[in-house]
Amino acid sequence: MSEDAGLGMEVDPIMCRAHGLCAELLPELILLDEWGYPQLASQEVPTSLQAEAQAAATACPTLALRLSAGKEANPRS
Repeated sequence: MSEDAGLGMEVDPIMCRAHGLCAELLPELILLDEWGYPQLASQEVPTSLQAEAQAAATACPTLALRLSAGKEANPRS
């Protein structure tokens, strides 16, 4: 598997205001909890969903959804 096989994704819970756009644009990886806050099914975005992930991150009105190269999205993992 190549290094560019996927992107890392994380949600900043402080910045998130539960608008839900990310889940509408990327339902394969983002589910909403009972209060409307995103829950990530995976922190790794497969190559096939990179365009959708980028669209979801761009559409976030509070910029709470972030993408990064590889597994570096959550260094505490």
